[in-house]
Amino acid sequence: MQRRPHFHAPLCLWPLPLLLLLLAGCSPASETVSFMISGDPAERQAYLDLVAAFEAVHPEIEVEVTHIPSASVYRDRLATEFAAGSPPDITLMNYRRYGAFVVNGLLEPLGPYLAASDLSQPEDFFPIAIDAFTWDGEIFCIPQNISSLVVYYNQDMFDAASLPYPADDWTWDDFVETAVALTQDFDGDGTIDQYGVGVDTSLYRLAPFVWQNGAPIVNSEDFPTRLTMTRPPAQAALQWFVDLRQVHGVVPDRVEEAAQDSESRFVAGTTAMFLDSRRGTPTYREIEDFVWDVAPLPRNQAVAGVLHSDAYCLSSTTTNKDAAWTFIEFANSFEGQTIIAKSGRTVPSLIAVAESEAFLDPTQLPARSRIWLDTADTLRLVPLISTWEEIESTASEEIERAFYGDISVEEAAMLIDTRTEEYFRLGISR
Repeated sequence: MQRRPHFHAPLCLWPLPLLLLLLAGCSPASETVSFMISGDPAERQAYLDLVAAFEAVHPEIEVEVTHIPSASVYRDRLATEFAAGSPPDITLMNYRRYGAFVVNGLLEPLGPYLAASDLSQPEDFFPIAIDAFTWDGEIFCIPQNISSLVVYYNQDMFDAASLPYPADDWTWDDFVETAVALTQDFDGDGTIDQYGVGVDTSLYRLAPFVWQNGAPIVNSEDFPTRLTMTRPPAQAALQWFVDLRQVHGVVPDRVEEAAQDSESRFVAGTTAMFLDSRRGTPTYREIEDFVWDVAPLPRNQAVAGVLHSDAYCLSSTTTNKDAAWTFIEFANSFEGQTIIAKSGRTVPSLIAVAESEAFLDPTQLPARSRIWLDTADTLRLVPLISTWEEIESTASEEIERAFYGDISVEEAAMLIDTRTEEYFRLGISR
């Protein structure tokens, strides 16, 4: 066994070059990068596993993880820290929101880094995911996932009602008919005990149905200047969406939703179907009382879905850019994306990982994970404009008012268009 040398003289008497060498050997030089994430405990653990795997390969780089459970608090924290000039080195951003950071010079373009990478290249990713994070011809962030909106459904409820599981080509009418059959007042007391559907009342949830009805949501995909909810096909899609509550009564009313949101109702087994992205899968895998699966969105005149995608972004003020990129590169390598995919949270943006057992695991629910891959070529982007977050939240307020019967669909459509005009004027398109 090699013995540690005995120091017979005070360190101050050692030659300086030798002393520096010894100290360097005891405390190897390392770089630290900060990484802020959001999500539930399962998602947090997946990122910690990712960091551990990275640090095993790159012991010279330490990744400090800050976890914010709430997505809305996470977004507020990001805005505050970027505004203060002290943001995390690496963040995860949704493609609907990163534009505001790009136009203010707060993000470092990552296209040159990716082009020089030995671990992945742009063509290894689903094209729409790369497109979503390309601004003014430059790739700014590296996409982690390529999810879409799907229908999660309780198989036990379908079996109890003797209903067939949703077909891949089911229609709006099929969807409504199924939701009506699954909405039940079992004890006849006038209170609904089981709802057929749960859905967020937002423009993001409405958008694919507008597209499916042959209508755009904005007047120009390249340089949008207004929403187009007043156009007949778009307004008809909004009417269909609102009718789920106002005509068919297959979703909870506002008071019921406030008391227990639809996702919690789905997990509790009192709502049969819930519209969500892959985000919900880790939580739903903890369900023990029933079996569930996923189906594609119902279709109408066209088949269309809406992209859900997050990406690793690098702050332009980061001092250790090369170290930060080394982590981002690893996270979006086959090994890195495989670690996150096993959590159930993501539909990997790397085609090879999406086609692997890490994502298509036959031992884990949902059984039909391939739905996300089979419908990838039908996905569309919401507009990439720096003020989209304000546009979307404002429009969603009016959609919610119509959904719960406060105003008519016609009034909502007009208010959506007029209330968002200022944000379009202030926004910068990619």
